[in-house]
Amino acid sequence: MSDLISQHADLEPADVEWLHLLVGDWQVVSDLAFADLVLWLPTADGGFVAIAQCRPSTGATVHYDDIVGSFAPEGQRPQLTRALDEGRAQRSREPRWFGAYAVREEAIPVVHKDKAVAVVARQTNLGSGRTPSRLELNYVEAADDLVAMVARGEFPSPNAATGPRRGAPRVGDGLIRLNSEGEVLYASPNALSCFHRLGVIGPLVGQSLVEVTADLMEYQKNPVDESLPLVVMGRAPWRTDIEAKGVALSLRALPLTDHGQRIGAVLLCRDVSELRRRERELITKDATIREIHHRVKNNLQTVAALLRLQARRMDLPEARAALEEAMRRVATIALVHESLSQTLDEVVELDDMVGRALRLTADVASAGTSVRTVRTGSFGLVPAQDATPLALVLTELVTNAVEHGFHGRSAGVVEIGVERHDSALRVVVADDGVGLPEGRGPGSGLGTQIVRTLVMNELGGTIEWSGREGGGTQVVLELVLRDGAGRNA
Repeated sequence: MSDLISQHADLEPADVEWLHLLVGDWQVVSDLAFADLVLWLPTADGGFVAIAQCRPSTGATVHYDDIVGSFAPEGQRPQLTRALDEGRAQRSREPRWFGAYAVREEAIPVVHKDKAVAVVARQTNLGSGRTPSRLELNYVEAADDLVAMVARGEFPSPNAATGPRRGAPRVGDGLIRLNSEGEVLYASPNALSCFHRLGVIGPLVGQSLVEVTADLMEYQKNPVDESLPLVVMGRAPWRTDIEAKGVALSLRALPLTDHGQRIGAVLLCRDVSELRRRERELITKDATIREIHHRVKNNLQTVAALLRLQARRMDLPEARAALEEAMRRVATIALVHESLSQTLDEVVELDDMVGRALRLTADVASAGTSVRTVRTGSFGLVPAQDATPLALVLTELVTNAVEHGFHGRSAGVVEIGVERHDSALRVVVADDGVGLPEGRGPGSGLGTQIVRTLVMNELGGTIEWSGREGGGTQVVLELVLRDGAGRNA
């Protein structure tokens, strides 16, 4: 839509934003009117281009194919032009035929700050040819009020908010029409059923909806939303929930105004009891998972502390070194679980965690040698299934570089270069140490065995050791990260 606007017109940014607001909230108008809506933008040559369209979910559509990007036919241009120039709705006297069915057309100017910037075509399929029901008449009357507000620049409302929670009510879920005092003029059968489930007895028509809902507050277990009175009286274009007796309703108000004077409101409602129950279950499960990660982290830190104490009591240098290496590996795994315990997602922001782990590794492993770690590039978000083995691999590679690459030296640098493209990851760990022995590989120690096993079996990647130009050792790790379901992407 933005591309079409910039291609065919020169609108102010505020006008473009207004059109986006309209398109974002015009499905309710289409459903109430039982009509297709097409947003026509005037072009420099006097024509009109369709930049958005909406089909009703309550009735038959007119356009089975998308017409966005097409230009208005010659027969429709005069009506669109009059609506744009005169700044008021234009309804055709005779229906226009689309193949085998007739269509009633109306052109409504889209006004923003007292200026018509586009035209909405309201096209109703007249193929049914039956007498409309009371529900349909109330739908259309509400649609007429909203369409008139579009022509006066009073709809959409910039302050309208449907809320972040799921279950936004639609026209077919339940509709209530209110007068300016918040009294019910009409309630659809679905809306009446929603309030009956809450415990409301008898009809709603003629009652003050705010008084009806106030009687239900004694059954409200959760804190009452402060916006609830404004919504049920139709005073604000907001959305809220009301819960009572195990039933949850999602309510959304659409205030109706005439030249700034409030004349009533349309209230949409939907029974979202099952949705809210599932949301609460998910929140509980997420909290449980975070608590499990937190406890695992604490247990691993306890194990690492015990290994550290045991290492201090060992007289044999080899045994002490082995326990210290085991302590570092356990501490690395604990860092992963610490990151997982702070988020709802099963992904880890690996950069900060790897930085902490590598600094700890370099400090502990470099006895008598000042080793600096430098990282370039970013790991980004890494799935939890890959985070633990990848962190362990990096820890082992840096430990090997520090312990074996800088023997007899007072200082050294270990560089970690990261290149990531979508799920493909390439990591290079290089040091400026003594390098690999001539004609020999990385050796077969426990650290090397751990690295090979994790890379090949856990990460499904490849690893290669080689000499570094200018001296030192370079290790290249290439792998494809798994997706959220635990499969390689």
